[in-house]
This record gives sequence, structure tokens and C-alpha cells, in this order.
Amino acid sequence: LPGFFDQVPAALNALGADIHDVDAVVLTHAHIDQIGIAERMRNEAQAKVYVHGADAQVARTGHASQSEGSILGSLWRPTALRFVAHLVRNGAQRTPRLEDVVTYADGAVLDVPGRPTVIRTPGHSHGHSSLLLADRGVLFAGDALCSRNPLTGRVGPQVMPSAFNASTERALASLDQLEPIEAAVTLFDHGDPWTRAPAEAVARARELGPS
Repeated sequence: LPGFFDQVPAALNALGADIHDVDAVVLTHAHIDQIGIAERMRNEAQAKVYVHGADAQVARTGHASQSEGSILGSLWRPTALRFVAHLVRNGAQRTPRLEDVVTYADGAVLDVPGRPTVIRTPGHSHGHSSLLLADRGVLFAGDALCSRNPLTGRVGPQVMPSAFNASTERALASLDQLEPIEAAVTLFDHGDPWTRAPAEAVARARELGPS
């Protein structure tokens, strides 16, 4: 989200770097809580911004495809209200669109630091992709999974709520792509990291089912 930008220089400074050391911003998808600082990074760091071709138009226009559900039915929950307040407080309503993106395709190995491998996991968005840093044993699941439901507060690996998905059925089917992955750490956009095998996270997500 745009409000998180000030965390970036501080985090880079802790690594002995600054914003001009950033070569690329690689997006798992183009929802508002993913692209909030991407255009600013593109301008200030001169970083290229990468996104799957199926989400490129969303990134450029800021107009996401319609989700299959509605958040309105969850607003009686304190967790959902806090999440909406968090989005608004951090600038979700003024997320800048991306003027320029580099698109990637299924299975690509991106020519950026870390050389992540693209694992197509559509459902949350049409172009949603997970990213594997194989040599580091790190899987960025993005919103293919979360470990804390942002609307209900339910914990444990699970697919995102239907209110945020282009197709929950497809999101569940995409778990097949993550099941055989070998990684020591799986990182989610929502919730704490998972430090067991991705296959165990997938099994837990199937057990919990959609929300």
C-alpha cells in the first residue's frame, strides 16, 4: 500500500543499501495492496516492475476484474472492519497506476536478482503467480495462500476469501502447482510465514476450504 513506502528506505538501510540499489519490483499480482509503491519505486529507484501478462492491464489502469463475492457480508466482523480501516489508512483509495510494466509468462525464470521462477497460480487474480527462489528455499506464495484470513481472522494456510478472488474454485485448483514445491519457507501476503513443506500448507488449505 502507498503508506508503506517509508518502510522501504529503512529496511534497505538495515541491509547496508539504499533505494537506488533496487533493480526490480516483482509483483505476484496487480491488486491495490500489491502495487501501492510500485510506481514510486519505478520512478525513484529506476526499477523495472514485473507482473504476469494476464494482470498487466490491471496494473496499468488500476481497474481490477470483478471478484466473485462481496466484502459487505463480512463487515459485521471486527476483523474485516479493521482490515478495511487498515487499507484506507494506508492509501488504498489512491493507489497510483503503473505507467510501465515488464510482463512475464508461466514458468519464466526472471532475469533479476535472485532469479525467481514463475509458478502460475491463478484464481485470486487471473494472472496471479507465485515466485520460487529455489537456491534459497523460499517460496513467495503471494495471495495464492494466506495464513491468516483478513476478513474472518481464521488462522492456518488457506485460500483467500471469495470476496477477493476472481475464482475461488480456480484458486483451489492452483494449489496443485504449489504442492510439489520444495521450500524451507513459504511467505504469504497475509499472515505469518510457513516453515514446513508447502505440501503441508496445501493439505491444510484444502481441509479448511473456502471462506
